[in-house]
Amino acid sequence: MVTAYLAAFACAVCYGVGSILQSIGARRTAAAGGLDPRLLVRLAAQAPYLVGMGLDLVGWLFSLVAVRTLPLFAVQAILVASVGVTAVLARIVLRVRLDRVQVATLVVLGLGVVLLAATAAPGKAKPLGSLSVALIALGLLPTALGCFWAGRALAGERAVLALGGLSGLAFGATALCARALEADRTVVDVVTDPLSWALLVYGAIGMIAFAAALQRGSVTLAMAGQATVETIVPAIVGLTLLGDHARSGSGGIATTGFIVTVIAAAWLAAHSRVEPAVPSTPAAGSRGPNCDARERSGPPPEPPYAEGL
Repeated sequence: MVTAYLAAFACAVCYGVGSILQSIGARRTAAAGGLDPRLLVRLAAQAPYLVGMGLDLVGWLFSLVAVRTLPLFAVQAILVASVGVTAVLARIVLRVRLDRVQVATLVVLGLGVVLLAATAAPGKAKPLGSLSVALIALGLLPTALGCFWAGRALAGERAVLALGGLSGLAFGATALCARALEADRTVVDVVTDPLSWALLVYGAIGMIAFAAALQRGSVTLAMAGQATVETIVPAIVGLTLLGDHARSGSGGIATTGFIVTVIAAAWLAAHSRVEPAVPSTPAAGSRGPNCDARERSGPPPEPPYAEGL
């Protein structure tokens, strides 16, 4: 169990650092009009994005270790602490000043994570029925369509939040698939399981949607949408379908810790502005989603990381 907790916290650190690096790379790349798979090919030419993706991959592997033992509501809430990692990193590395409210929110976030870590009951998930597996696999279509719609129909902060939230839905589904896959099955069984393929496709959708969100606005605003959805949806499914539960007599404390963690992380992300130095470049022949805002506000402020956290 200790290994699972350490893996979850290591994942949060990887995600927090990786998100900033991905944001820098995404904003150096021509903005996509919607959920464009070619965006990942263009991003592959950006070293910061590749390093950030590498950290995300390492973090994801850590998360797989965690969800094999711990309930989803605990693992996903610990992962949402990556928002706090981003805030602390901005303070240490980027010299961004934290105000008192943000410091207090970081303390509350840490308290919520401690409550969850103390109350989560370890154990394997219950096997899913064929209907549940089919519904999870079929969820790929509305998730992808939602990303296409958000990328083309929305602009500004609404697009950032929507794409971030949809990326959280996709990444949450990967955690759900990983938790539902039985550890004692053979390699052939795992490869032929629809959940394995759904996990990979959901992961690709999540990467593209999050990259599109990073191109359109603040990394922390994108993380606010991602963290909220990625935490709440898998937790509900885990509690209702996979048999996840808190330790005996600690359900109220676990619920409090979960709510506190989600609210603190979402607030901290929504009120944090850690901006990369290079703005997104509009695609050829396009003014780009942020062109009008730049024309009204003039050149970006100095130093290159904006406005404070």
